[in-house]
Amino acid sequence: MNPVPPPLPPGGRIWRFGDNVDTDQMAPGAHMKGGIEEIARHCLAALRPEFPAAVRPGDFVVAGRNFGVGSSREQAPQALLQLGVAAVIAPSFAGLFYRNAINLGLPVLTCADTSRLADGGHARLDLGQPALLLPDGSPVACDPIPAFLRALLQAGGLVPHLKARLAAQQG
Repeated sequence: MNPVPPPLPPGGRIWRFGDNVDTDQMAPGAHMKGGIEEIARHCLAALRPEFPAAVRPGDFVVAGRNFGVGSSREQAPQALLQLGVAAVIAPSFAGLFYRNAINLGLPVLTCADTSRLADGGHARLDLGQPALLLPDGSPVACDPIPAFLRALLQAGGLVPHLKARLAAQQG
């Protein structure tokens, strides 16, 4: 008899997207003057109209290759954070998007095989492994995050990390 795995701690729904999702899909140019709340109301709506209203804090964006291609606008990962997205998982990221996300405290995990992360499924994040854990407890492993980037994420982004370092130096 197989033991029943313990229930997962809170996690979120998986939202699947394809390859080459650009920053204009996350932060549409037509809404850039409206502030981050306005931008977030339109985040990824051109690809999935229900996304901005239906995404919940703790949910995950799982995408194809080259996520975040396009302009360097930091409002793209900021809009995902505004909506409560817990992490973005993809086989590859545009470099500027990746670093903007880390600087803002949004985990971005490079994961070669996301085939087990089904749209509408549930997972929870284990940033220590790093992996997404499925309801049966099995991990979908992602590439290791360098220690200095993990420290930024754990602090909530670059600015909180620097503030904490400065406070520690003065204290």
